[in-house]
Amino acid sequence: MGRLFGTDGVRGIANTELLPELAFKLGKAGAYVLTKTTKHKPKILIAKDTRISGDMLEASLVSGICSAGAKARLLGVLPTPAVAYLVREYNADAGVVISASHNPMEHNGIKFFDRNGYKLSDALEDEIERVILSGMDEIPSITGDQIGKIKTKRSSDYIDFALKSIDCDLDDMKIVVDCANGAASSVAPMALEELEANMDVIHNDPNGININDGCGSTHMEDLCARVKSIGADVGIAFDGDADRLLAVDENGSLVDGDIIMMILAIHYKSLGRLKKNTLVATVMSNMGLFIAAKEHGINVVKTAVGDRYVLEEMLKNDYSLGGEQSGHIIIRDYNTTGDGLVTALQLLSVMKKTGKKLSELAKCMTILPQVLVNIAVLPDKKMLYVEDPEIQAKIHEAETILGERGRVLVRPSGTENLLRIMIEGENHEQINTMANDIAQIAKERLS
Repeated sequence: MGRLFGTDGVRGIANTELLPELAFKLGKAGAYVLTKTTKHKPKILIAKDTRISGDMLEASLVSGICSAGAKARLLGVLPTPAVAYLVREYNADAGVVISASHNPMEHNGIKFFDRNGYKLSDALEDEIERVILSGMDEIPSITGDQIGKIKTKRSSDYIDFALKSIDCDLDDMKIVVDCANGAASSVAPMALEELEANMDVIHNDPNGININDGCGSTHMEDLCARVKSIGADVGIAFDGDADRLLAVDENGSLVDGDIIMMILAIHYKSLGRLKKNTLVATVMSNMGLFIAAKEHGINVVKTAVGDRYVLEEMLKNDYSLGGEQSGHIIIRDYNTTGDGLVTALQLLSVMKKTGKKLSELAKCMTILPQVLVNIAVLPDKKMLYVEDPEIQAKIHEAETILGERGRVLVRPSGTENLLRIMIEGENHEQINTMANDIAQIAKERLS
């Protein structure tokens, strides 16, 4: 068996790769590892997104948690960042989210948060995995009144928390909101209603199988069209578990995570709120972000792809803002993980306070043409591209042609059996040909 944990918890096709039996083991081993030093009966919060397999996995996960002697508190459908916040607010010992984020409906996942609202370190995930793979014999047998109990806890505390992140209303803004038929479907409209926004809400009727289906931050076409058709000021789109946020300006043009980060970094710098005058981004951020940051006197620190690595760098050096092009943006003044709702409110408040349209704010950086090609590869061949001479030769050829006016980045996905080929440069046709040439060779060698 390969490593259970990827870059964002344990992921897989529900009931095929991510089985109820595995969910039970993760609940039991996770509760044991995360709470074994507590002297009280531990309390663990559990939330999920709207996909149909969530109920099945929740039942198994909670059974495992209770069998380890922990108390399970069911929060129902809530965004991932809500759990990161509520673990701290409710003084819980850990939190778990059942979600596959932006992935299609048939996928699901299980990710843990510690008592401080942070995703687990590699070391803690390795420990949970070790306990599972060793047969879990070291977990004490719990009987009688030591078995954990389940309670359901419904709360608006997360919405209240998000609303406190801004100090203005949105009463003169016409906003289209795409909830991705996911975890944002209840909380985002409620929060914006409190701020008196003029809302047009789309894709907020989850039925268990329509999450991320042609909607949300991975499918922006409907939102772009809707903003233009009704003359809205802005559109915002969440992913399935609402830890990501992308936007659309009044012209129906996409404003991705890089641009949102740059807008916020410039605004925070003007207020003296950008710690150490630094933004943390991943190697997948567009070259335009690094150029714009330099022009605005902002430092950028690069990390590996994955919000956990962004957060690790932010914690290590006490930075306040970081994120990914995908819209997973961490604002440490407010939360310990990417928070789509908080990011949306921050962006909308910048528009309100500056009086500028989003298209004007987005001019802070120019996006260089970028091509991303994903190819399916065999699980045991995901890393072989680094030593394959034909693939490496093609990569080197592209890098030589681009020189300092572009870059090539090839990396395996942390959550799917994919190899991602990303190329940036000044000529879209040229880099598109390069990316597909590399993809074709990689497909022949690794599929």
